[in-house]
Amino acid sequence: MSTFKHLFYDYLVSTGFTENAAKYINMLVLVVVLLIVVFIVDFIIRKLLVKTFNQFASVSKSNFDDLLVSNKVPRNVAHIIPLLIAIKLTPTVFSHFETIENFIEKGLQVFAIVLILWIVRSLLNTLKDFLKTRPRLKDKPIDSYIQVFMIFAWLAGIMSAIAIITGISFLKFVTGLGAISAVIILVFKDTIMGFVASIQVSINDMVRIGDWITFEKYGADGDVTEINLATVKVQNFDKTITTIPTYALISDSFKNWRGMTSSDGRRIKRALNIKLSSIKYLSTKEIDHLGKIEIITSYLKSQQEEIVAYNIKNKVDKNMPLNGRNLTNIGVFRKYIQTYIESHSAINKEMTIMVRQLAPTTQGIPLEVYAFSNDKRWENYEYIVSDIFDHLIAALPYFDLDLFELPSDSSFNVQ
Repeated sequence: MSTFKHLFYDYLVSTGFTENAAKYINMLVLVVVLLIVVFIVDFIIRKLLVKTFNQFASVSKSNFDDLLVSNKVPRNVAHIIPLLIAIKLTPTVFSHFETIENFIEKGLQVFAIVLILWIVRSLLNTLKDFLKTRPRLKDKPIDSYIQVFMIFAWLAGIMSAIAIITGISFLKFVTGLGAISAVIILVFKDTIMGFVASIQVSINDMVRIGDWITFEKYGADGDVTEINLATVKVQNFDKTITTIPTYALISDSFKNWRGMTSSDGRRIKRALNIKLSSIKYLSTKEIDHLGKIEIITSYLKSQQEEIVAYNIKNKVDKNMPLNGRNLTNIGVFRKYIQTYIESHSAINKEMTIMVRQLAPTTQGIPLEVYAFSNDKRWENYEYIVSDIFDHLIAALPYFDLDLFELPSDSSFNVQ
């Protein structure tokens, strides 16, 4: 090495250059030689590694090696040997310039730390992509754990770089950080909260990638596309993206529709508000007329026979319709809805089917349909619900019932 570092220096001095000028020219020539050597070695090793990995990946059954190549792991690893050559030859190149030598050595050591971080990041990204291909792990917040590890890696790298630049030992530098730990915690408050939230979300299985969630506070209503350390990304149904702080999932209330999507049906819970003044007892003539509706013919017949037998047995005076037992138009309509829903092809017969009357309100008396559709897809579900209520609204006049509406011009009869 001693011969190499003086190779050009001795020649320049022998040709008449001053010693000082010969030192500078010698250094510049050696720097150029070093850069050429490093570039050539880096190019050769990079080509060999990338080609070797590509050939291995093409015949391997696992996709892990393919992910290594796509995340540039071989390319980053190839820089190690050229960097070691540069570190080894730096004292030789700058033998006459101690200050520059120290500066360059520290710079190369800092670059070595950065290169290690690049390699670690590439490996972690490869691991992340690989784990996401596993059926049991693809809906887990793997991004959060990878980010946490990278944060610690970057912190260690930054502290190591500062220790190298300042000349302080790494242990003494880390010990000195204890005095400013409160500031560090304050600066990384959101990161720490996000990390804790990610663990709780994962352990409690609160949210998975692909879940449909509704978070009214943040205007989110769509599918979870990403869970990382700081945020949860939700692609809304209008294709916009809403970003939610990860810790909000454990501090605020939101709705996860996973239970519905994994069940056998999607709930229908909608009511018709019946106008109170349209509710009445049915006369025998009206019952006979409604008996022509096929799905309630047998019901009306059996009910009418039972009511007549009861009233005769108890000698009820039917000159007053209020006396004894009677059928009402809303009661018959409720039975009609129940029978219609139970026979509907889009309704899951294995789940709850119920038509119930809720408490009267200032907007009429709600008659609610509670059932579950077989098809849980949003567009199909909405079509099913609309189809059912189109029919029910059109059926109301046959039972002399009216929907409640706020007053309009047609609500007032001008005499």
